[in-house]
Amino acid sequence: MSRLPMAGGAGPSAGPTAGPPPKIQLPGVRHLLAVASGKGGVGKSTVAVNLALAFSQQGKKVGLLDADIYGPSVPLMLGLQGVDPQTTAFPIEKFGLRIMSMGFLVTPEQAVIWRGPMVDRYLRQFLMALDWGQLDVLVLDLPPGTGDAQLTLCQHAPLTGAVIVTTPQEVSLLDARRGLRMFQQVNVPVLGIVENMSYFVGDDGKRYEIFRHGGGSRCAAELGLPFLGEIPIDPQIALQGDLGEPLVHSHPDRPVAQCYRALAGTTYAALEQAAARLTPPPAVEL
Repeated sequence: MSRLPMAGGAGPSAGPTAGPPPKIQLPGVRHLLAVASGKGGVGKSTVAVNLALAFSQQGKKVGLLDADIYGPSVPLMLGLQGVDPQTTAFPIEKFGLRIMSMGFLVTPEQAVIWRGPMVDRYLRQFLMALDWGQLDVLVLDLPPGTGDAQLTLCQHAPLTGAVIVTTPQEVSLLDARRGLRMFQQVNVPVLGIVENMSYFVGDDGKRYEIFRHGGGSRCAAELGLPFLGEIPIDPQIALQGDLGEPLVHSHPDRPVAQCYRALAGTTYAALEQAAARLTPPPAVEL
């Protein structure tokens, strides 16, 4: 594990460099998975955290990097607020995950006002200066949209693939399509689409489609992508996130936790398939 400087100064390696930045190398990480969304408010970080925990429950060695430099939420969702970066070794281990976030280096009320090069430097240090150890999958919770953090990771990190989180309504689907185009332009495989807040089951046992329904599967079909699954609305998800005890960990028997474990199984299989396609065939001596 490693310690990092406090944010707010010149940052790591702030001096000028010659030539393009080197590729990010993560030799101990089998799969690097980006969890992305075209817009905020679709529950992407909730999906990233609970998906990482579901991977862990299925016996995988898992890391979680909160790559949302400007609005880190993982410390709150995992009950890791108030970390002292001067005395804490990173990544932090909790719930069977290895975790890093900009939220460990700044106070909750501190605004991070950085241009692209500074974002690039910190993300590189989060990935390459920390000892992530041997991981089956490192989950990257990307910020919403298509900005500097996304481009740094897509262009320079060895991403195995990405999943795009959306909600059923059309406005979210439009942004999901934009996110897909970004990944396509930088040659990152998109493993599929996840529809969050898909429906709600009331106390009467009836299913209510509050934000409409089926938009994620239609969008996936339209774009020629797999539909990885739908995550229902469960008020307990928000409560557990605020308490720092994510639902997949605290209530593993609830139906939504079962949905996350199904999503983890499907997503990990897709990662394995994507990695097989990315791996060059062995050389043949003639």
